[in-house]
Amino acid sequence: MHKLSEETGFWDDPNNAQSVMKRIAYLDDQIDEWSSLQTQVEGLTALWELDDGSLTDEIDQHVNELENLLAKKEIALLLSGNYDHGNALLAIHAGAGGTDSQDWAGMLERMYLRWAENNGYKTEVLDRTVGEEAGIKSVTISFTGELAYGYLKAEKGVHRLVRLSPFDAAHRRHTSFALIEVLPEIEGNDDIVIRPEDIEIEVYKSSGAGGQNVQKNMTAVRIIHLATGLVVTCQNERSQTQNRESALKVLRSRLFELQVQAHADEISDLKGEFKKVEWGSQIRSYVLHPYQMVKDHRT
Repeated sequence: MHKLSEETGFWDDPNNAQSVMKRIAYLDDQIDEWSSLQTQVEGLTALWELDDGSLTDEIDQHVNELENLLAKKEIALLLSGNYDHGNALLAIHAGAGGTDSQDWAGMLERMYLRWAENNGYKTEVLDRTVGEEAGIKSVTISFTGELAYGYLKAEKGVHRLVRLSPFDAAHRRHTSFALIEVLPEIEGNDDIVIRPEDIEIEVYKSSGAGGQNVQKNMTAVRIIHLATGLVVTCQNERSQTQNRESALKVLRSRLFELQVQAHADEISDLKGEFKKVEWGSQIRSYVLHPYQMVKDHRT
């Protein structure tokens, strides 16, 4: 790939060139990390051979650090799909359960944002619709960082919450549902072409919080893909241009998802079969009453 980047005319296609350079940087980092691990193992082996008992504690400490690092690398090796190493788009939709489900969707949003912060991923909320009383109806978040899609792709599906409802005057137990969608962020894919005549763009005033500029100006964007009927909205940026770019990014990923669905052998890897956001279709349950338990129904 380094030889490819040195060829004449490599930068004639900037999008493809940037994609190749990102891949080169990723592979170089992987090679450096594994070379560093090999060097550390060889150094510890030599240190162990010279140990007279005074270096045992230091060696044990280094061994524990290496074991933890290797455990993380082992997980990373499992994420070897075509798009696992790239960025991800995660969407949360409140399902059956009314206000409780909207509150549950808001809880999931905070959970994923906190996970991203703790693991060094950059996040950007592209579109967010708040609930009438609490929580959110839907939100779309961009996760930027190495292996973002690889780690998040297993989250797609219906998530169920059982708890004593804070919105019920009788404080009864309620079951709430939310749907998680996870898409790879597609960049520089020649197969995904969005022509101006294939889409219809509408602008409107944002309904969410965000200051005077967001509220008074026509900054929100809705894009309708005429051929497929896909509708994408974005209203969180103060600029209409930024919202349009973000909406096109989401639309490109959704069109890629449809393209993948045309190949039956890839459907289960990137999307999975469609599930209704209700009882019996959940992939994970979070029970807070009468006992506390998190259960993954796939395992």
